[in-house]
Amino acid sequence: MTRKEINEIKAQYTLEECGISRLCGCYVDGEKNKVTTFTENFLNLPEEEKHKYFDIFKKSLSGTPGKNLLDMQFNEGAYEAGGSQEFLLKLRDSELKDDAVVNQLYDKIIENYYYPGNYLILLIHQAYDIPSITNDNIEMEDASEEVFSYILCSICHVSLSKPGLGYNEDDKAFHNQIQSHMVDLPDVGFLFPAFNDRTSNTDMTLFYTKDANDFQHGVIENVLMVNEPMGAVDQKETFNNLVTETLGEDSNYEIVKNIHENLNEKIAEKKKESLAPVMLDKTEVREVLEKSGVKEEKLENFEEHFEMATGEDGKLAATNIVPARKFEVKTPDVVVKINPDKTDLVTTQIIDGKQCLVIEIDERLEVNGISVNPETGEVIER
Repeated sequence: MTRKEINEIKAQYTLEECGISRLCGCYVDGEKNKVTTFTENFLNLPEEEKHKYFDIFKKSLSGTPGKNLLDMQFNEGAYEAGGSQEFLLKLRDSELKDDAVVNQLYDKIIENYYYPGNYLILLIHQAYDIPSITNDNIEMEDASEEVFSYILCSICHVSLSKPGLGYNEDDKAFHNQIQSHMVDLPDVGFLFPAFNDRTSNTDMTLFYTKDANDFQHGVIENVLMVNEPMGAVDQKETFNNLVTETLGEDSNYEIVKNIHENLNEKIAEKKKESLAPVMLDKTEVREVLEKSGVKEEKLENFEEHFEMATGEDGKLAATNIVPARKFEVKTPDVVVKINPDKTDLVTTQIIDGKQCLVIEIDERLEVNGISVNPETGEVIER
């Protein structure tokens, strides 16, 4: 799903636009026991509570596509009898009115979700009347062609509020406050079906994780039964290892800088073609390396190594392998951070027989926040 499609769903979580028909919940303790379950007509809730729930639902659709928010495709097992795709369709089509099916989902999550403390499972159903959009990107409210019926699941940790003194307005005094069990913002969640190209895609789900490096494997493998991508840090490490192994002794500052610049150029090109998160396959990454000055003989087995590291049809999310707003050069004792658009200001040069980083200084130079004349080294008075 593109950020625009995600934001279109999030925009429904307001008092004016809300079409949530049903809210279900299950409160689970640290021993995996169901403390309580509940079902509500969402529209009948007090406004204050609706706003709190809206915050949770919006957070379940927040983050960086390809990092915290991931389109995940069901694996082959999900389509077998009793598989997750069939089950989630049944849950969606029942509009959460079948208590047995809802409780079955609770049981699946409790069995596979790992957290040592208390947590709350929240489920909503909504039927979103998708408005048509003109070629000029103008929304036509009275020209809906499809209804997007979906469920959103959010799993939130529940923690005790801190003990302490609190102000009581009745007697205008401070007293000891009773600790309360407070619902945190979501740890993980999923939207089913996915909303791709502004239409329902029952072959995919949009998965949210607060921690981009912890996907709650049990939920992904056994509840959703989807193909799990590598975490953000793992993707970065995989890419770095592939480049390091490919370059070998030929690795130098200029080539690595070129790779960074050409990756950002490739990302910019793909973003012109589609608003979807930019994913790079083995061929595209190889082209970037070749363009960056990596010798042909070094790239002979690159695609094979890429497959071994990421899978047969593996791809890497661009946001995970190249920081668009950061270019950093490190030595054991010095860290130089460079504007990605100004990497040409830093070069390498042999000075007195030693390899050195050379930084071009313009008219401004600051040392610990103090302005210094770049030519004389004298402090400039303000």
